[in-house]
Amino acid sequence: MLENPRSPRVRAVAKLTKRSARTETGLFLLEGPQAVREALAYRPEGIVELFATPAGWEKHPDLRAASATHAVKVEFVTEYVLNAMADTVTPQGLIAVVRQAPTSARDIFGASPRLIAICEEVRDPGNLGTIIRAADAAGADAVILTGRTVDPHNPKVVRATTGSLFHLPVSVGGNLEDVVERAHAAGVTVLAADVKGDDLLQARADGVLAKPTAWLFGNEAHGLEESALALADHVLKLPIFGRAESLNLATAASVCLYESAFTQRAADGR
Repeated sequence: MLENPRSPRVRAVAKLTKRSARTETGLFLLEGPQAVREALAYRPEGIVELFATPAGWEKHPDLRAASATHAVKVEFVTEYVLNAMADTVTPQGLIAVVRQAPTSARDIFGASPRLIAICEEVRDPGNLGTIIRAADAAGADAVILTGRTVDPHNPKVVRATTGSLFHLPVSVGGNLEDVVERAHAAGVTVLAADVKGDDLLQARADGVLAKPTAWLFGNEAHGLEESALALADHVLKLPIFGRAESLNLATAASVCLYESAFTQRAADGR
């Protein structure tokens, strides 16, 4: 059992809360039983280390069975050690170190996608994590991050995805102009979500949402730059029926992705 919270091994795990360490090692941190459960189910080969307190491990027989199935060994640690490794105050007895699995935009568009989320300059970890989760729920094929969007392996992003990070490809570090060019080459329509756009409901009636689509979402505070809007085939806004000044980015992105998912499925007879 690991008992020293100041040991080099514990410190190496704790450093993964920092982007520099994640970039250098190609690893990231998972905290809590749900995140570990999804990693064991969808990317067990990527788990480098699995740490648990005896009490935390005892609570989850399904995780014990899954780790045995995939030959993932658990190392027991004290509560003090687990807390020293974690980004959260309460990691719930389980932490894993996992390899990043980057995907290229070229491969994403080469797979004939129907629905994609592109995040340009999205800075808030909670928003990005929620968008990845919403894209997964809506059946999107991938999420592409461009510009200075927050690292998807940031612990706050990982927690906000609640496991969806393991369910669909996420491409990092792309240039927006190049990504849009690839989208068009693949026959994918690019729709920018912006308050200055045209009515989304009219676009739905006109059949725009039934096409293979990449939704483009911008920065929480400033939206999309004019240069980014100019790259899109259509700029659309969600109608506000009540008195709210606007919608949170992640909420708006969820609605847009589901609007496309509903329309595409209806067109396919599903």
